[in-house]
Amino acid sequence: MWNEKMMLVRFAVVGIGNTLVDFVVFFLLASIGVPYVFSQVCSYSAGMMNSYVWNRTWTFQVRKKASVQEFLQFIFINLVSLSTTIVLLYLLHKLAGMQLFSSKAVATVAGMAVNFAGSRFWVFERGRR
Repeated sequence: MWNEKMMLVRFAVVGIGNTLVDFVVFFLLASIGVPYVFSQVCSYSAGMMNSYVWNRTWTFQVRKKASVQEFLQFIFINLVSLSTTIVLLYLLHKLAGMQLFSSKAVATVAGMAVNFAGSRFWVFERGRR
């Protein structure tokens, strides 16, 4: 039980770092006029690479050597998470009229939930055994 709680805490710490990378890149790009969907793809990709390294080694403490299959699974889960954030950004900002920062925050939390579940129970599970 302690191990599971620690894993969740570590995921949250890594997630905070990823979110900071994501927000900084997103708002830098958006501030120079890059469309918000493209800004989201770029910022999410930067956070995703940070996430892979830290979650693999520190959060889930994967012992075995990284594999192409694992990395492809990681990319897939992150594409699902990215899709979640893009859809929510659009729905909340464009259709519901929510401010961009608030829309981004809600979309980010939803994306993080998808990412944790996929990473914990699919991507990194085999390497922990």
